[in-house]
Amino acid sequence: MGLEPLTEDWHKALAIVAHPDDLEWGSAAAIARWTGQGKQVVYCLLTSGEAGIDGVDPAECGPLREAEQIESSRIVGVSAVEFLGQPDGTIEYGVPLRRVITAAIRRHQPEIVITNNFRDTWDGDVVLNQADHINTGRATLDAVRDAANRWIFPDAGEQWAGVRQVWAAGSPNSRHGVDTTETFELGLRSLEAHRAYIDGLNREFDPEEFLEGAARPAGTLLGTKYGARFEVFSL
Repeated sequence: MGLEPLTEDWHKALAIVAHPDDLEWGSAAAIARWTGQGKQVVYCLLTSGEAGIDGVDPAECGPLREAEQIESSRIVGVSAVEFLGQPDGTIEYGVPLRRVITAAIRRHQPEIVITNNFRDTWDGDVVLNQADHINTGRATLDAVRDAANRWIFPDAGEQWAGVRQVWAAGSPNSRHGVDTTETFELGLRSLEAHRAYIDGLNREFDPEEFLEGAARPAGTLLGTKYGARFEVFSL
């Protein structure tokens, strides 16, 4: 069974993920496609990724990773990047997190919200997902509904009921996708911009090989060379 192409009749999207680099493991090429079409995409990173590099103290790591994310975003045509100050590694699902995300949705008023995979695994079987991703995605899905209800978090901005869909990138339940053949290289450069993080993995890692490993199968299901997968939730 193939992948159904994502709708592209929209103008503004908001990407809400847990960490710097989360969007670069496959979604950045899709975002480059959309910014190339003249669409506006805003990034909201819940954390600054301060706990993400074992050999770098969080006080130094957070600003370093913010700078890498800003450059990474620039490569794919995104100039608006926000860091929302949540604690890296210990994001908790709950009302406070929903309020933070609701405020971001109301502030930016997107038609499409993009988030990370929040299923328990990446492959539907044994490759475990991480708690920050799970809690971020689930809270984002709920916050989209919260943002549309004027009586929920009235202190978090004016209600916004304009979100049409939420797209969870890289979900094992993905049934939709987008052709990233023309923008694959931009996505690769965007990942490579996270140099300190990649070096901090302390193992041999080839960004191009990794991205191709996901993009080629998705592209096959779309009838293209490269693609990116998304699980779609309609509001």
